[in-house]
Amino acid sequence: MARGWESKSVEMQMEERQAPPVPRGNHLPGAAEARQRELLENTRRRLLFELDAAKHPAHRAQKQKAIDHLDEQLAQLLRQQAPG
Repeated sequence: MARGWESKSVEMQMEERQAPPVPRGNHLPGAAEARQRELLENTRRRLLFELDAAKHPAHRAQKQKAIDHLDEQLAQLLRQQAPG
């Protein structure tokens, strides 16, 4: 019984080697930029929520400064993606 199991295991290993490799992640052109933009937009949404909840002026200023920085990064990313 152990012999049959071993031979099936070897058979499966040989089939796996012959199968085409499964690509990992999205390697389409612009995928990294799209992920970066999504990350920046999600972070901006979270900061807007935190800004709305912040009561102390120093905390509100800190959140607004972070949002302004994200806006600059998003604008730069969009300029890089713009055709021309």
